[in-house]
Amino acid sequence: MDFSNFSSSEQQAMHRVIEQKQMKDFMRLYTGLVERCFESCCNDFTSKALSTKEETCVTNCTLKFLKHSERVGARFTEENAKMMGQQK
Repeated sequence: MDFSNFSSSEQQAMHRVIEQKQMKDFMRLYTGLVERCFESCCNDFTSKALSTKEETCVTNCTLKFLKHSERVGARFTEENAKMMGQQK
C-alpha cells in the first residue's frame, strides 16, 4: 500500500493498524489450528500427558494444516499475478 500522501503520523498509524490486523489474522489461524487438531486428536483425558497416538495425530494434523495453508497461499499468489497481468 502506498501511504506517501499521508503525513508521517498518519503513516505510522496506518502501519499500526495493519500490524494489528495481521496479528489478529495470525491468532485466528493459530486458534483454528489448535481447536481443529485438539478436537480431532485428543480424546483420552485420563492422563495429563498426550499418548503416543495423540501426539502423532497432533503432529500430522499440524503438518497437514500448514502444508494446506502453504498451497492455498501459493494459489492466491498465482491468481493475483494473473489478475495483475490482465489489468495492464
